[in-house]
Amino acid sequence: MCNRSRYRWLEERRLTYLTKAKSMVLARRSRRDFKCHITKTRMGLSQSGHIHDTSRDFEPRSDSCTVLQADVPDVPLAVVEEILLNLPAHQVVRVCRLVCREWKELVDSASHWRERCRREEIQPCDASRTPEDWRLFYFLAKKRRNLLKNPRAEDEFNGWTIVQNGGDYWTVEDNSTEIPNHTVPKYFVTSYHLCLKQQLIDLKKEGYNAAFMDQVQPHIKISDWYAPRCDCGSEYQICVELLDQKKKPISTFEPEKVFFQQWNDQQWCEMTHVFKDYGPGVRFICFTHGGKDTQFWAGWYGIRVTNSSVEICPVE
Repeated sequence: MCNRSRYRWLEERRLTYLTKAKSMVLARRSRRDFKCHITKTRMGLSQSGHIHDTSRDFEPRSDSCTVLQADVPDVPLAVVEEILLNLPAHQVVRVCRLVCREWKELVDSASHWRERCRREEIQPCDASRTPEDWRLFYFLAKKRRNLLKNPRAEDEFNGWTIVQNGGDYWTVEDNSTEIPNHTVPKYFVTSYHLCLKQQLIDLKKEGYNAAFMDQVQPHIKISDWYAPRCDCGSEYQICVELLDQKKKPISTFEPEKVFFQQWNDQQWCEMTHVFKDYGPGVRFICFTHGGKDTQFWAGWYGIRVTNSSVEICPVE
């Protein structure tokens, strides 16, 4: 079979299996709803208001695959897995996994998600450390992104709340000094009295619900780049807080202030931190940074900041 014919055959099987899988899931849900209705009618609700446990009636069974195979040609599990690997991951979990026990075992296997990671070139930063849960690693890696808005001053101060605006206030300037492994055209710059700006990240709005944050407690990685002017002393500070629903701190990263002397080498530095094992309840992340110059010169001779990031990431 040539490559084109093989691809066409796989695509036809992929569409057939996905359509059939969706139909079977919908049918199973209809049977479940009907049985729940009968149970309520005959037995009524308990005093606690919970329906009597009939969950055993709805466990996936191998005979589901027999029904499926009655309508489509018998296909080896290796081919089924190849088809599943060509479906979107969320459909595989939400639909295909519910068809029968054999498919569930395929979808739940570490080898399936390890192969997805290999094909999509998603690999741990440290190759010597194998993820404990490849499926969780896959979805966290796919969803990973910078949760801060406008971190490089490309849209002036949009997305930021100015907490303190001392001296001649915050401003934005063009960057002429290289940041290692990054291309950053602009930065925020402070003045001769303290300048601080802040962002509050709502994790639910960013797609990380309460159950996920409480049960998984994924790593939260912080990064911030800062640099002085060569001809003026300056001060840099940062504070990142993990907050609960009432915006009270659960965990805080606030290192000592960093001071630069006049006539320094003007190099960019990176501040990093990873929150781990912070406990349940995290709903918001508050990121605050800034500084000032230490010689009280009019204008914008204070610390410069840019390329900040807050990421929900797999274990590294």
